[in-house]
This record gives sequence, C-alpha cells and structure tokens, in this order.
Amino acid sequence: MSMEQVPSLRLEQRLKLAPQIIQSIEILQLPLLALEQRINQELVENPVLELRQVSAEEEALSAKEPLEERTAEESDFAKLDELAEAWDDYFSYASRPRPAESEEDKKSQAMQNTPAPAPSLHDYLSMQINLLNLKEDLRTAVENIIYNIDDNGYLRYSIEEIAASAAGPVRAGQAGEVSLEKVEEALRVVQSLDPPGVGARDLKECLLLQMLGGEPLLVRKIVEDHLQDIQRNLYPKVARVLGVSIEEVKEAVEFIGHLNPYPGALFSGKSAPYVLPDVIVEIQDGEYEVRLEERLSSSVYISSYYRRLLESRGGDPKVRSFVRKKMQAGRWLIDAIEQRRNTLFKIAQALVGFQPEFLEKGVAHLKPLKMQEVADATGVHVSTVSRAISGKYIQTPFGIYEMKFFFAGGPAKRPSVFISLSGAPPLPRRLDETKGDSWKAVKYKISQLVAKEDKKSPLSDEEIVKKLRAEGIQIARRTVAKYRRELAIPSSRRRREY
Repeated sequence: MSMEQVPSLRLEQRLKLAPQIIQSIEILQLPLLALEQRINQELVENPVLELRQVSAEEEALSAKEPLEERTAEESDFAKLDELAEAWDDYFSYASRPRPAESEEDKKSQAMQNTPAPAPSLHDYLSMQINLLNLKEDLRTAVENIIYNIDDNGYLRYSIEEIAASAAGPVRAGQAGEVSLEKVEEALRVVQSLDPPGVGARDLKECLLLQMLGGEPLLVRKIVEDHLQDIQRNLYPKVARVLGVSIEEVKEAVEFIGHLNPYPGALFSGKSAPYVLPDVIVEIQDGEYEVRLEERLSSSVYISSYYRRLLESRGGDPKVRSFVRKKMQAGRWLIDAIEQRRNTLFKIAQALVGFQPEFLEKGVAHLKPLKMQEVADATGVHVSTVSRAISGKYIQTPFGIYEMKFFFAGGPAKRPSVFISLSGAPPLPRRLDETKGDSWKAVKYKISQLVAKEDKKSPLSDEEIVKKLRAEGIQIARRTVAKYRRELAIPSSRRRREY
C-alpha cells in the first residue's frame, strides 16, 4: 500500500467569532487605564483616528447624560460628522506645523525627568561594603551573605550552607573551603550595617541587633527568654517568672514594639498600585447618580479629511484601499468603546439598584448577589457581566471598591411562608424579603464586634455566634473562627489585655 499525500476537498461548518466581536470583547475587559493605553496605541497606528480636546464641563455633561435617552438621530457617526466639520481647519494637513530642528527631543526630556528607581536592599548593603577596607577573602564571604538575604532582611541559611556556597571551585594550590570562622566574621560585618537588624537569622536575633545597650534590662531578658510567651499574650506568666509586675511587662513590650521586625521591608521597591475608578456613584438631590469616568474614550472620532478623500473621485487606488481599511478599523474601535460604555453603565445601574442599603449604611449591609441576577436585570449574558467587571473599580460614598466586591454569597435564611388553610402548598415570600447579609457583611460585623469588645474580657467565638444570631444571622462557630483567621484577628485569649 503506497503512502502519499493527495489533495482533497472537505465541506464542514465551524463557529468562528468575527474580528469585530473579538475586538469588542477585548475592549470590554480593559480597565480604564488599559483602555486609554489602547486608545493611544490606536491613535498612533491608525492615521484616520483623531482625538478631540474636551473641557471638564463638557466631559461632565457627557458622562451624566443617560445612555438610554440617546435617539437614533444622535448616533455616533452623526456626532462624528459634526465634530469633524467643527474642527476641519485644525485637522487639515496644511495647518499642521512641522517641528523645528532646534526643538528638543520630547522622549529625551521624558527620560531625563523620569525618577531613578529606588535602590534595593542588596544594592544598599553593597554600597556600604564598598566603603569598608576589607580583605579579598572576607569581602567575598560578605558579598555571598548579602546575596542570600531575603527581602525582609533575614538570612535564611545556616553558617555551614553559606560556607559551602562561598567556597567556589577548587584551584591549584588553594583550599576549596571557606572556614566557618571566616563566615561568622563576615556575618558580623553584615549585621553591623544599616538598617539595624539586617542579616539576622530569626526574630530574636533581629530585635537584639537593634538594641544599642541603653534599653532596660527587663527588655533584653524578655527578648532573650520569653519572646514566645509575649507572642502568646502570657503576660502573667512572664511577670511571675521575672518577679516583676504586669505593668512593667507591658512597658517593656511597648518598648519592643518600637523595634522593626522586618528591617529590609523599607527597600522592597514595591509601590502601591494606582487605581482609577471606571464608575462613580454620587448623591444628587437625594438620589444616587451613576457616572462613567471617561477621558479619552468619548473623544475619539474619524477625521473628516480622510472621509472627504474617499468621497472624492480619482486618486491612487492603493491609497484609497488603505484609507478604507483604516476607517473600517476606526469605526470598529469606536463601536466597541461605545458598547463597553453602554454595558458598563447598565451593570453599574443594576448594582446601585441591588445594593441600596450598602450605599446608605456601608459594608455591614451588603446583600448577597449573583452575577446571574445582574445579567437578568440588564439583559446580557452572565459571561458578559463577568468580563465587564473584571479589573474595574467603582467609587461609592463609602470608598472605592472592585466591582466584583459586590458579588458574594451569604448565610442561608429560612424563607418565611404563608400558611394555607385550604390544604394547598405554602407560598414563599418574595426573594428579596428572604435575603440576609452577604458573607462580606458578616466578616465586617465580626470585625466591628471585636473592635468594640471589652479588652479585659474579649468575646469568644461562641459569644460572637450568639450576637450574630441575635441579628438574624445563622452561622456556625467554626465559620466564625475561619473568618476571624481570615481577618487576622487573634483568639480571645490573645486579645485579652491585662
């Protein structure tokens, strides 16, 4: 039987998303900052797209305009026509000035004005080592220790492991090992550097390295012998063993609290993420008003110059074909941005409608909400809701939250029923009457109960359960313990103040 390649025809049907739909999905998922970067990229790559400078007043009026009241006559392309005609002279090629040869490079100016990144902990320690007059073998051991220190400033390896890693390859006439004495000397050099406490192998050593000798003797004794008891809140035991009062122990612990358990954290180099809300909810005349934060997305349109170029007869066919493709891509982008705006606005309005008590009273009144409920209320698919809220934030009277924050389950509540005297099955009440608080609201209430408790007699998990059940929240003790750990709240024994 011969094996050979023979061309053949096959008829089949496949589902394939159109490029326009794929672009709409991508635009929908982008947060505001990423959307602006995408628009700037499109402005560079597509010459038919232009950006109109919008004043703050016009932007506010555009954002407050209800989307559902826009008529068909005020479609996107009609607006683009009006804007293009109004700015026709400005976007004419003849009126665009060429940059002067003596003008400075803007990219070079931006690079010069960009601040340099902060030095890392390793860079800071190496800079100090360069100022010391160390022998070559000691410097090698010191550098090896520095590059084995973690971001918190701790040395997580033993002296033996450091000595083995610092040995390097064996050369002729040279020893292949570094002595433990040399590594210990190098470690003492590292621990003498700034910040105080760097190079410690555990918390006790880190705190002792930060003590300069002027601290009370009781403080040193507690750190050396009773640090774990202090962490477990066993103040009476420490006071009894050391023969001092509990007040003296508390004063010593307060002194220890001023020391830094993570000396390398100041050089982590991690900056707080910049969050720009996509949706803003404000109170206007006693009602909640939803407004989209738009800076570039509402100002993109197609230049009238290229539209007149296509309407005119003649010209290079290749140029006309290129312009036609770019105009089609520009229209797709504008349609995708407008579709993102409509979808996000509807979802934000639905969230406001589902969570009015949260907007009035805060997190403690957040209700359970499913994405399917918002999808049914807005008339879109649940996957569209998931894509629309991904990575996006909403600004409320109680702060800025991720939009997915409002979707959470909650403890089940038994629905109230109507008793039928005719023998028919009982009818449940409306769904919104049987909804309780969400799990996030329960966590918030647990944190508030702990914050307001008597520290001399803190609430146990069972007592927290009773207080929550008094408010109609059916919850188990193990669930309270789990949420308490998630909130980093210690147990009642460790929260007690003496």
